Amino acid sequence: MNLQLKEKINESLAAVLPITLIVLAISIFLVPLAVGTVVMFFCGALMLIVGMGMFQLGAETAMGPLGEGIGVELSKSKRIWLVAIITFVLGLLITIAEPDLVVLSNQVPSIPNNTLIFTVGIGVGIFLATAILRIIFKISLSILLMILYGIMLVFSIFVPDSFLAVAFDSGGVTTGPMTVPFIMALGVGLSTIRGDKDATSDSFGLVALSSIGPILAVMILGLVFSPKDGAYSSTVIPAVSTMRDVVNAFTVELPHFAKEVSLSLLPILGVFLFFQLISRRYHRKQRARVIMGFLYTFIGLVLFLCGVNVGFAPVGALLGKELASSATKWLLVPIGMLIGYYIVKAEPAIQVLNKQVQSVTNGTVSAKSMNRCLSIGVSISIGLAVVRILTGIPIYWIVVPGYITALVLSLFVPRIFVGIAFDSGGVASGPMTSTFLIPLSIGACEAIGGNVMTDAFGVVALVALTPLIAVQIMGVQYAIKLRKQTKIIKPESLLPADCDIIVEFEEE
Repeated sequence: MNLQLKEKINESLAAVLPITLIVLAISIFLVPLAVGTVVMFFCGALMLIVGMGMFQLGAETAMGPLGEGIGVELSKSKRIWLVAIITFVLGLLITIAEPDLVVLSNQVPSIPNNTLIFTVGIGVGIFLATAILRIIFKISLSILLMILYGIMLVFSIFVPDSFLAVAFDSGGVTTGPMTVPFIMALGVGLSTIRGDKDATSDSFGLVALSSIGPILAVMILGLVFSPKDGAYSSTVIPAVSTMRDVVNAFTVELPHFAKEVSLSLLPILGVFLFFQLISRRYHRKQRARVIMGFLYTFIGLVLFLCGVNVGFAPVGALLGKELASSATKWLLVPIGMLIGYYIVKAEPAIQVLNKQVQSVTNGTVSAKSMNRCLSIGVSISIGLAVVRILTGIPIYWIVVPGYITALVLSLFVPRIFVGIAFDSGGVASGPMTSTFLIPLSIGACEAIGGNVMTDAFGVVALVALTPLIAVQIMGVQYAIKLRKQTKIIKPESLLPADCDIIVEFEEE
């Protein structure tokens, strides 16, 4: 097996295994499940592990070089309007192929899948172009974030409650394994437009701004779109009695997902071929590598979506429904917190983030403390999401104070922590959040008779909010420790808290 593929599959296994074991324990002690249902779940988990591993390797192999190559070529253009249009189109096409968004759209009742996907794609495209223009014109990231988040919070007052939670979730699912490698690579390539000492550090913020676009776009959709049917149709777990029935249940759905994935990836492949035709940038080995990356992406995405929709997510919805229907429904809170604690530990991008913060602070903030802070933060976020389901607390009671706290913190922490924090908002909200926790939330909401659109959604948004605060808290800790050290060590031997530190941030 390809060593890189083996590594990616091991990472996927580490992400899926905690949830699998928790589901197994629940099925033994709290909610007895039929053997056929458990087998379907484990088969779905296996497809999820292999598919996610192949997809992540393919996305890194194809999207990274393509994004950086296009960014470098665009940096040579003096036509700013052309750069903006091209980045808009690229943002739209990449987002349409994002698996987390596809999973979310399948879960949302009343909004047609394509309507939601294209709305989110347009939002990403517009704000990716905005992020690129920010780099070119040297606009402060903190100021721009405050303006845009302020607009977003004002919009939230007028948006129907049935769209609000989905809007915030949309911002979290777009920063996934397809979108982020491309956007980060595009930013690195385009930062060469300026070439000054701030260019590389200003390349931070592309992911942060691109995740605001979907939120505003879905809010606007909520103002103009009137859903005809708000009923949620639960996915039915196929009744199986033999292993042949299990295999048939998955193979019947494979052609459907293969067609969906083909329609999503063909435009991106067309962009690559057209770009290569006019630029001749990639030599034979590079072309072969990128094409192989597209093949890995296709196979992985088909396996991922089939495993999620047929075997994995339906069991999550069933468990949520059964637990919420029982006398011990409040057990959902600690169970959700336990899942959240281990989900974030298993995310490879989280470990990358933790090591980068440790490097940036010269060990003053350790990777271990960052890991603990994020794990506790995500655990609390999911606990709050479950409490929302059980009590009906509006999501803006949580996200509005959360975003205000994050923006206020950005005024007091070193600039590099602001860029990393807001770029990493989607790090914690990985594939496991959209594939298992959303169905779990929907099942629980249905069982207690709640409103799926207002109460069940929002878990991705709360998870994505955690790094914005956690990383900046670590930044405050770093600044305080640095000030204490200045009393003992000569100031000129230290790294100023407000200096520019150049690091590269990789997403999942």
